[in-house]
Amino acid sequence: MLDRLNALYPVRYTALGLCVVLALLSLFTLIAFGIGGFWFLVFTGLSVLGVFDLRQTKSSVLRNYPVIGHLRFMLEKIRPEIRQYFLEGDNEASPFSRSQRSLAYARAKGETDKRPFGTQVDQNATGHEWLNHSMAPSLIASHDFRVTIGGPGCTQPYEASVFNISAMSFGALSANAIQALNAGAKRGGFAHDTGEGSISAYHRLHGGDLIWEIGSGYFGCRDENGHFSPERFQANAMDPQVKMIEIKLSQGAKPGHGGVLPGPKVTPEIAAARGVIAGQDCVSPAAHSAFSTPIELMHFIVRLRELAGGKPVGFKLCIGHPWEWFAIAKAMLATGITPDFIVVDGAEGGTGAAPLEFTDHVGAPLQEGLRLVHNTLVGVNLRDRIKIGCAGKVISAFDIVRAMAIGADWCNSARGFMFALGCIQAQSCHTGQCPTGVTTQDPVRQQALVVPDKAERVFQFHQRTLMALQELIQAAGLQHPAEITAHHLVRRVSQNEVRLLANLLPETLPGALLHDLTGQHKVFSTYWPQAHADRFGLA
Repeated sequence: MLDRLNALYPVRYTALGLCVVLALLSLFTLIAFGIGGFWFLVFTGLSVLGVFDLRQTKSSVLRNYPVIGHLRFMLEKIRPEIRQYFLEGDNEASPFSRSQRSLAYARAKGETDKRPFGTQVDQNATGHEWLNHSMAPSLIASHDFRVTIGGPGCTQPYEASVFNISAMSFGALSANAIQALNAGAKRGGFAHDTGEGSISAYHRLHGGDLIWEIGSGYFGCRDENGHFSPERFQANAMDPQVKMIEIKLSQGAKPGHGGVLPGPKVTPEIAAARGVIAGQDCVSPAAHSAFSTPIELMHFIVRLRELAGGKPVGFKLCIGHPWEWFAIAKAMLATGITPDFIVVDGAEGGTGAAPLEFTDHVGAPLQEGLRLVHNTLVGVNLRDRIKIGCAGKVISAFDIVRAMAIGADWCNSARGFMFALGCIQAQSCHTGQCPTGVTTQDPVRQQALVVPDKAERVFQFHQRTLMALQELIQAAGLQHPAEITAHHLVRRVSQNEVRLLANLLPETLPGALLHDLTGQHKVFSTYWPQAHADRFGLA
């Protein structure tokens, strides 16, 4: 029946036809009885919209389904919210599960983080992991776990918390978000990474410890041509609030990809922080201009350390070609120069918006990248001179435990602290329309984020996460997170088999890469001989 009707009259035009009929009917009632003016305007407007839909050439859906076709785009617009609020399970991580977000919210608000009636996690699922506990638990006096960062060339080592705020720039985050993060860091005594957008006025207001990240755009330390400026670097680096300098080689969200902040988004405040011209495109090249080889990178580290008055200097990277990382390690051996720290960014990173292909398919995940860096430094006898930080979906105390078991000395978290600020995972960070004022430069939207309240939440999230970490360390019978190894974690590999993480992850013996490579993991036996300190490419 419907097919016959459709042969005579396209049924898909019914919505437009009804709008026209109702517009005419409301016109009649308006003329005859003096009522219906509002409905006349509504249905006339929808009729005009339908005619426009038929004539426009950009959307096939609207040409075939005038008026009603807009309903599809409306539903598509609110699909993420519908899924998040009504359809997703508590443990579906996309990218963070409801359970993970709820944990961050509860700790930030100072509410109970306890859950009744047992676990909701399928402990028989392949990939499930747990921490082995001790029959002789320890008792630790404080949850304020610290790690000393600073190698032989460092004269101002930094006592860092094992849990810090990861790199997020002013410009990506709002002024109020930066203030709240830094105020929370100040109160809790932990570090706040500036991101490559440099140090803004909002970073300085509350005096929290800063890790100044320097990317390929050299924001905050660039000359008029966009190249590194020693004088401008020194002026910022000598600020007592700046505790460490971090060279960004790549980031987990989009490794190997530069970026452009369009001119209209380069406000006078952003321009002042970055040392660029307001209103003009702000370019972050994919590669650095201050060095082009691993050996040059080592000398750049020494130069920055001297200009910074002996403060710790290191670099951040997401592992890509393993031979490039090996070349950096060989440059350390060749020059005798070592960074004070290395931060490994997992490809899980995501506060920076990026093309989908980069988000999903470029860069090594945290486990593989962190383990490779750790094993390499062990294999060249440099692990005791260099501290390793990491970032990549670190939310809970167990996430910290797991990262340290793989090889980290401390952890950074970006989205965890965004949740503490009130982020609801709307995933509209790149649009400027963040519903909670966290990732927007709209002065009205960001007023929704009240700095004193959110600074308290940042502090509480940090403190209560470390308290949970303290309880885990005590349960394992240890005294400090640094004592955790892969031998303390167990992973289910099948329905009927579990294995220690230490038996699943590759391990390198001290000094093993300095001698015969026989018996080493294939990545070392294949690419270590081909890496060379004077180039990033294969020898």
